[in-house]
Amino acid sequence: MAEILLHPGAGAPEASVQQLPHNIQAEAALLGALLLDNRLVEDVQLKLRADHFFEPLHGRIYEAVLRLTDRNMVANPVTLRPLFEADEAMKQVGGPTYLAQLTGSGAALIAAKDFASQIYDLALLRSLVAVGRDMVTGALDTSEDVRPLDQIERAETELYKVAEAGGGEGKVKTFADASKEALLIAEAALNNGGKLSGITTGFTEVNARMGGMHRSDLIILAGRPGMGKTSLATNIAFNAARRLLQDLADGIPAERSAGAAVAFFSLEMSADQLATRILAEQSNIPGTQIRTGNMNINEFRDFARIAGELNSLPLYIDDTPGLTIAALRTRARRLKRQKNIGLIIVDYLQLLSGTSKSGDGNRVQEISEISRGLKQLAKELHVPVVALSQLSRAVEQREDKRPQLSDLRESGSIEQDADMVWFIFRGDYYLAAKQPADDHPDFAAWQEEMSRIYGIAELIIAKQRHGATGKVKLKFDARITRFSDLVEEGYAPEFD
Repeated sequence: MAEILLHPGAGAPEASVQQLPHNIQAEAALLGALLLDNRLVEDVQLKLRADHFFEPLHGRIYEAVLRLTDRNMVANPVTLRPLFEADEAMKQVGGPTYLAQLTGSGAALIAAKDFASQIYDLALLRSLVAVGRDMVTGALDTSEDVRPLDQIERAETELYKVAEAGGGEGKVKTFADASKEALLIAEAALNNGGKLSGITTGFTEVNARMGGMHRSDLIILAGRPGMGKTSLATNIAFNAARRLLQDLADGIPAERSAGAAVAFFSLEMSADQLATRILAEQSNIPGTQIRTGNMNINEFRDFARIAGELNSLPLYIDDTPGLTIAALRTRARRLKRQKNIGLIIVDYLQLLSGTSKSGDGNRVQEISEISRGLKQLAKELHVPVVALSQLSRAVEQREDKRPQLSDLRESGSIEQDADMVWFIFRGDYYLAAKQPADDHPDFAAWQEEMSRIYGIAELIIAKQRHGATGKVKLKFDARITRFSDLVEEGYAPEFD
């Protein structure tokens, strides 16, 4: 290959150049190969970006090659020459004739992919160096409020970005690969009685309608205050974690289980409050009695026994308040790596904050970032993410209080990003607020209606990418905040 005149680092001091991993010769050789045979662009462009080149001029040449080939134009020294006649860095190495020098040897054609891989790997190493330097600089700077845990979270986020970039090559699947995965899902559903291919919710009719909670799905569970969103979420978390324990005990490996280890991000309630709810559900002792100690010795023994039995439950609660979506994703990745979680629950979406520091108060845009981030997390970790969400007060203004998609607060992006939207609705909650006096003429009719709907909740499936919408009735025991399957004579779930 002809001698390359370019000096590495575009005038950077030699000492700093030596500190950063790079290979200028490999960059030049790859560019020469691309200019000689534009078909090689298809092999490297999915993985390699212009900013992966250490020498900025090489990055600009590579970018120009991509632009021309994208327009079905030939990219060679002749067609690139007009684009670089005014480039100052190009002038320093003799002008556009440098482009011809790059193609001085055809030997690089054989090893073009190897050159691209090395350039890419060296770029990752430079990213690691940059993260390390930022960590050191931040740790040494005590001029502002020192928050080591925040610095650690930022460092984890940046390191994971580097790791994500390490998987940057496109993952194209053949139809055979995709159909094989579809076959495995169908087999799992068949082995689970024909109704469950994903993670169980613990509710028979809900599982039957959706096939369980599917990996990579973002599920929005919404409702007005008092409907039992958190209770349903804790029920689902417990059911999935318990099913995993049962399957493991039966010799079924975790990857084939209909259960999952669960990460529960509680931004509203503390970990002990959530644990109290779950223990109340399983021991049949109301949470108020547990918190006040209003139990006899036998009830306490039952409570302690249940607590002991659930010690091994693979349910992990993070009750850190005020999390950003970036911090939540970092913590979820860590739990995936350490505990192999298969389900994430977030209570609730509106308590998360975005990563923008502009402070412009655009909450709709921030919610868009959060919902998009949760969907990306579901795909990235290949787990279902259930995010609880508030509803607007518009529900209260209607005669029929059943929620609609338009009731989601800052709803546009949430509805768009979600694979499923569930609403929880309890008619007895609203009817109780209308109770007339005992001597009122309408009291008997009210009492009859209350006896008909008391303890019955509706799970409204308002959006589902995998099937029909509709509603499923569940039983709700407000005393211990537990949902369960409703056994009602002649009842069949409603679906469109």
